Amino acid sequence: MHPFIAIAVGGSVGAIARFWVAQQVYGWMGRDFPHGTLFVNVSGSFLMGLLTELMVQRFAVAPEYRAAILVGFIGAYTTFSTFALETLMLFDEGSLLKAFLNILLSTGLCLLATWVGLSWGRSLFTGESVPLSAQTLAQSGWLAGWILAFGLVVVATLTFHRLDWPAPWRVVALILFLGGMTVASTLWFTFRLAVIRLESGDIVTAFSLNGLCAAVVIGLATQTGNWLWQHIPSR
Repeated sequence: MHPFIAIAVGGSVGAIARFWVAQQVYGWMGRDFPHGTLFVNVSGSFLMGLLTELMVQRFAVAPEYRAAILVGFIGAYTTFSTFALETLMLFDEGSLLKAFLNILLSTGLCLLATWVGLSWGRSLFTGESVPLSAQTLAQSGWLAGWILAFGLVVVATLTFHRLDWPAPWRVVALILFLGGMTVASTLWFTFRLAVIRLESGDIVTAFSLNGLCAAVVIGLATQTGNWLWQHIPSR
């Protein structure tokens, strides 16, 4: 099969899949935020990382099939242009918080999803068991901390609605939570992950990355909490 034909076939399927998946997400979560575009971009980034590792590194897949899936399907399934348009529309509407949140979530979660896909693809068919060393437990604790933080922010968001806190109080509370999460995760990252020896400049980088993670977690958890509040029947 000619690569151009393979890309055309994969692209047509990817475009249809993107439209269908995005519409399903919008039907479930509403259109007050670009949930559908965010979901297809994050899921597409995960597939790009996973399938690149499997099709390029693990298995000898023919070039035309790689082109059909990686370039055609995933290229048409994900959409940077729609993300950019929806973000600019949020700016035009005056929804600055939603616009910046869309930028932050799209970039942060897409990078994270690609990394998870690559990592999963590298370990999927190795057949090697990973022992639960102290290092593995430390990494698991770091991840569990983010999951716990997500749940706490969801609960806090519901509490804000229940107590009818004014917007400035909510912003202050979330900023304090952001700082606390960033500091705590950086300290855990620095002292518990003993295999990593950080210099002063590296600590600043780790602090910045943890701050980005904290902002993504808070933004996603806030959106989840708002969505749950809208669908609580007895509120």
